[in-house]
Amino acid sequence: MAHAKRPVAEHCTKGTVAWRRAAQPVPAVTQKDMVIVANRLPVQEVDGEWRTSPGGLVSALKCVLENRDLSWIGWAGTPGETIAPFKHDQIHHHPVSLSPEEYEGYYEGFANGTLWPLYHDAVRSPEYHRSWWRPYVEVNRRFAQYAAESLAPNGTVWVHDYHLHLVPQFLRTMRPDAKISFFLHIPFPPEELFAQLPWRREILEGMLGADLVAFQTRLGAQNFSRLCRRFTNAVGQDDLLKLGDRLVKVDALPISVDVDRFDAVARNPEVQLRAEQLRRDLGGRKIFLGVDRLDYTKGIDVRLRAFETFLENNPAAIDDVVFVQVAVPSRECVDDYVRIRQRVEQLVGQINGAYGRAGKTPIHYLYRNLPTEELVAYYLAADVMLVTPFRDGMNLVAKEYVSCRTHDDGILILSEFAGAAREMLDALLVNPHDIDGLAATMAMALKLPSHEVYERMSALRTLLKRHDVHRWAKQCLEIDRDCS
Repeated sequence: MAHAKRPVAEHCTKGTVAWRRAAQPVPAVTQKDMVIVANRLPVQEVDGEWRTSPGGLVSALKCVLENRDLSWIGWAGTPGETIAPFKHDQIHHHPVSLSPEEYEGYYEGFANGTLWPLYHDAVRSPEYHRSWWRPYVEVNRRFAQYAAESLAPNGTVWVHDYHLHLVPQFLRTMRPDAKISFFLHIPFPPEELFAQLPWRREILEGMLGADLVAFQTRLGAQNFSRLCRRFTNAVGQDDLLKLGDRLVKVDALPISVDVDRFDAVARNPEVQLRAEQLRRDLGGRKIFLGVDRLDYTKGIDVRLRAFETFLENNPAAIDDVVFVQVAVPSRECVDDYVRIRQRVEQLVGQINGAYGRAGKTPIHYLYRNLPTEELVAYYLAADVMLVTPFRDGMNLVAKEYVSCRTHDDGILILSEFAGAAREMLDALLVNPHDIDGLAATMAMALKLPSHEVYERMSALRTLLKRHDVHRWAKQCLEIDRDCS
């Protein structure tokens, strides 16, 4: 199948070796009882120093990892560099090297050109290329080898996400003593979609190398178990499969956030003052807020069109309502992501041009990553949070917003197709493809009685306090090989 040539990987990275002066070297192999394996290390180089990276996985795991003596296997972010192991914030980091060709085939190609669109209901058509599959296999084997070398006898390995489907089986062969947990952060597709994948059996068998395979939703777990029974030699039920002489537990364990941490930041007087300043800067109007990685699955463009429809239906709303969209840069050299950025920015300009007037801009657009305190200030300032992806494994932004609403106020509008909708039933659930319906829900959110707003948010906060990130991590690492 012909496909457009992707940009050369080097053009998308910021190659530097300045960080080497700040790294704390450790021996090449430091065996630990626990090893995390993820596509990226939880740090990035900034101005010659390692700093904790922003992002969903790192943010979710930050509190779980504190005071643990562990190793993290991952790519450092620059193709073509070989980086020695180092220690940062008490974590032993073991960087996996990727050549520019491997980056293009394994990461941009198979992970993000094949699996990402396939798993997100084929919002974009996935591409299937043998030239992408080969580096995916080799890179997964390399990750597994690093994990095998870093793991103490009878230790636990926690493997994360779609980049590393094959690691559990490779690791099982290398280290039969290992306890292996695999967690998929994005949706797992239904049978009719996954069956298209030429390497469907290999992917499933790779995941079956784990003792526990966990998903964001019950539906994802069921899809996996049914596919395993169809395309592999596994037998059993939706929650427990048998492959040869091994048992594999399959479960739905929705990820969450550090509720106490976000609550504490939201109660910080400086953050509260910043939220008040944002409200003043935005003219004291009611604030709709969107915070998303700039990805074609997030539905930002359709959300903006819904806001435009809201303004059409409510012409006087320009005096009372403002929309703030924070778009976090993502995969800036991939064609689909370049196009969605152009589309979003074009819509912002069109809507502001059509409906704005002196001192009243309807949409404020921020293309950047916000520090935690600033992000929480926006959460506090917002009257209505819009989380409307076409498809999402979970969406932690929805949970972060709720965690920050310390007065049980604020309204969450949430896509039916986000994993979070399976839990957060007291949000206003919407079909993100329905522009008129979404616009009507925006209008309804502004008119909800205060007692209903309180009841909905109070229920959401109670839910999150019971199901926070600590509980999620504990469940993911409870590995019982007898599965009894």
